[in-house]
Amino acid sequence: MAFSSWFGGHSCSAQSARSLSSAATKEGKAATEGSAQVDLISEACRRIYQGLFDEADGLIQKAKASNGRQAEQLERIVQEHEHISQRRQAARAEAYAEQLRKLEELKAVVDLSRIDPPPVAELDEDALLLADDEPNEPNNVTDILAVLVKATEFATEPQKAALLVDPFVQKVLQVSVDRSVILEAEGKWLDAYAGYYYWLKAIDPNNRGYSEHAEELLDKAGIAGSFRDSPCETRKERFDGIEERMFERAMDALSLHYVNSIDYVRMATEAITRCDHLAQVLVIASVRDPNADGSYPAPTPEKVTAWSVALMGLREEVEARAQGFGKDDFLAVLKKALALNDATVQLPRRPLVAHFSEAALKTLDPYTVMVWPRQVQDFEKMMMNEFSGIGIEISKPRGLLTIASLLPDTPAYRAGLDAGDVIEAVDGLPTKDMSLTCAVKKITGPRGTTVTLAVKRPAEDRAEEITITRDRIIVPTIRGWQRTEAGMWLYVVDPIHQIGYVRITSFSGETVGDFERVLRELESQGLKGLIVDLRFNTGGLLDSAVKVVDKFIQEGLIVRTQPKVGMIPSYEYAHRRGTHPNYPLVILINSSSASASEIVAGALADARHGRAVLVGSRTHGKGSVQGITHYPGGGAQLKYTMAYYHLPSGQRVKSREAVEREGGKDWGVGPNVEMELDSNELRAMIEVQRDNDVLVQAARDEHGDSYKKRTLEETLEADPQLAVGLLVVKTRLIEADALVAN
Repeated sequence: MAFSSWFGGHSCSAQSARSLSSAATKEGKAATEGSAQVDLISEACRRIYQGLFDEADGLIQKAKASNGRQAEQLERIVQEHEHISQRRQAARAEAYAEQLRKLEELKAVVDLSRIDPPPVAELDEDALLLADDEPNEPNNVTDILAVLVKATEFATEPQKAALLVDPFVQKVLQVSVDRSVILEAEGKWLDAYAGYYYWLKAIDPNNRGYSEHAEELLDKAGIAGSFRDSPCETRKERFDGIEERMFERAMDALSLHYVNSIDYVRMATEAITRCDHLAQVLVIASVRDPNADGSYPAPTPEKVTAWSVALMGLREEVEARAQGFGKDDFLAVLKKALALNDATVQLPRRPLVAHFSEAALKTLDPYTVMVWPRQVQDFEKMMMNEFSGIGIEISKPRGLLTIASLLPDTPAYRAGLDAGDVIEAVDGLPTKDMSLTCAVKKITGPRGTTVTLAVKRPAEDRAEEITITRDRIIVPTIRGWQRTEAGMWLYVVDPIHQIGYVRITSFSGETVGDFERVLRELESQGLKGLIVDLRFNTGGLLDSAVKVVDKFIQEGLIVRTQPKVGMIPSYEYAHRRGTHPNYPLVILINSSSASASEIVAGALADARHGRAVLVGSRTHGKGSVQGITHYPGGGAQLKYTMAYYHLPSGQRVKSREAVEREGGKDWGVGPNVEMELDSNELRAMIEVQRDNDVLVQAARDEHGDSYKKRTLEETLEADPQLAVGLLVVKTRLIEADALVAN
C-alpha cells in the first residue's frame, strides 16, 4: 500500500512521461553544452595565463557560438596582445635595419689598414682610439663595436650568425683584442674593458675567452682602483684596521655555517691568482700615477718575477694536495703567501690580506664578503634603508651630479632644491670626479648636522651655496604609476575596470604597513584587480616579503629556508587573519627582481597557491639568505650565505651563477607570460617611469616640458610588460564573469 501510494502519487501518462523526459534531456544537453562552453572559456584563459595567446584564440573561436559575450571580450584581449606583438616586432626589425645602415656607413669611411694598431714602440696617446674618443671619429673601433652589440641584440639567430662571420666584423673583433693588449701593457685595464671587452662579451656571450678575459680586466681595474685616493678616503685609510686574524676567524665561522660544502682548493688558487695580479698592477699603476705619495711603493720588476714564480710553486703545491685539502690547509696558504711576500715584493700587508680574502670569498658566491672596520657604518646604513640626510635622489648624467627627484617633506624639499639642479660641490669639494657612492657619503651625515651644497639651477649662470640641516630620512618603498605635483601617488591604472598598480621598490621595515594602507584605500574604491610591480626590486627583509605574501593567501607554506645539510630548516606559513579578497593578481618581474622579490613572486605563483600570474622575464636568481656575524672581531663583520630559499612546492630558487656554471638556464623564478624587453624598450620604459616618478617644486617652472608627466596611454605604450599584465588581469575578470554567468 505504501509503495502503491508512493507510485500513485508520482504517476503520469506515457505521453507526459515522454514529454518530461524530452524536456529533461534538452535541459541536460543545454547544461552540458553550457558547461562545455565555460570549459572552453576557462581553457582559453589558462592559455593566456601561460602566454599562449595564439592557442587561446582557437579555443575562443569555438566558444563564440554559445558564449558570445565573454568570448568576444577574450577575442579583444588576444587582438590587443597581437597589436602589441606586431608593434614590437616592427620596432625590432627597424632597429636591426638601422644598425645595419650604421654599420654600412662605418664600412664606407673606415680604412681597415688604419685600424691596425701601431707597434708598441711607436705607441702614444694620440695613436690609440680609446673609449673616450670623440664619438664621430670614423676610425673609432668602439663605435663599431657598439653598433655590432645593437645589431646582434635585434637580429634573428640566422642574421646574427651571418653577421659574426662577415670579414669586416671579424677584422674589427681581432683589432679590438689587439688594442686591448696594448692598453693592458700600459696599465689601462678599465679602458681595455670599457673600450673593447665589454662590447666583445656582449657581441658573442658564448665566447668563453671573451668572458674570462673581461673578468680578469675588471679584477685588475678593481685592484688599481683600490690604491687610488678618493674625495672620501685616502688609499691608506681604505685598508685601516684590516688584520689577518679577522679573516681566519671568518673562515672558522664559514666552516660551521656556510650553506654549502666549501671548495678550499678553488679558494686557494683564486686567492693566489689575485696576489699575483696585485703585484703586476702595483708595478704598472704606480709608475702611471702622478699622485703617488709613496705610501705603497711599487716593487721592482725583478721582485715581481720572483713573487710570481714563488706563487706558481705555491699553486702547484695546493693542486698536488687537492685530495683532503681543508680549512687549515687553506689558511696555511695565506701564511705562506705572506711569508713569500716578505721575502720578495714586500707588498703592503693589509691590502694583501684584503685582496686575498676578497678573491677567496668570491669563489663561494657574490654575497659572501668581509665587511672591514671602515666599511661597517656604510654597510649598516645600506641595510637599514633609512639614514640621516637631506632627502634627495641623485644621479650622474653627463658626468654632472644631478638631483633626480626629491622626497616630500624633507630638508631638501623645504630648502627649495629641485629635480634637475646640479650639485657642483659638497662642503667645498668639487663633485666632478666624485663617485655617486662618495657623493652620498658626503651629503649624508648625523642628524642635526649641516651640509653646504653649491647648487646650479637650469635657468641660472652661477651656483648658489645652500646650507641644509640633515634629518632622519626614510625612503618610501611603495609607489604608484605616477606622482602628482603634491607628491601623492596615483595607484589606479585602469579606472574603467578598477585595476590598481603598486610598485614595491624594496622590502624594508616600512613596506608592509605602507602596502596595507594602499590596499585598503584601493579596496574601499572598489578594486577588482591588482598589478604588483617587482621589477628592479633587489630584495630586502625576508620578514617583510613573507608578510606581503601573507596578505594574499589564507593558509599554507610561504617559504622554506634551508640551511646547511644537517641543520634544521625554518618555515613561514600564511595566516587567515588579514587576508585580502581573492581578486585577480599579476606580478611584474625582470632580471633585477632578486632575493625577497623572488620569494614574493615565486610563492604567489607557486602551484600550491596559484594566486598570481607572473609577467615579464626570469628573475635575477639570488635564492639565498645572508647572515651577518661579528665573530671576525676587531670591528669587522662577515656577511655570508647561510641558507637557500625553497618555494611552497619544494623547488629551490637557484643561483644564476651556479646554474650557468652547469650550463643551465632555470635560475631564479620564471614568468608565466614571458616578455623580455630589448634595450630600446627598456630605455623607453625607464624614461617614462622616471618622468612619472619625479617630484618637482610646484613653485618653479624653469624646467618647462623636461619633466612632463606621461599620460596613462603613453605609459602603457612605453611599457609592454605592464600593458600585457593589464590584459592578464582583464582576462581573470572575464573568466570569473563567465563562471558566474553559467
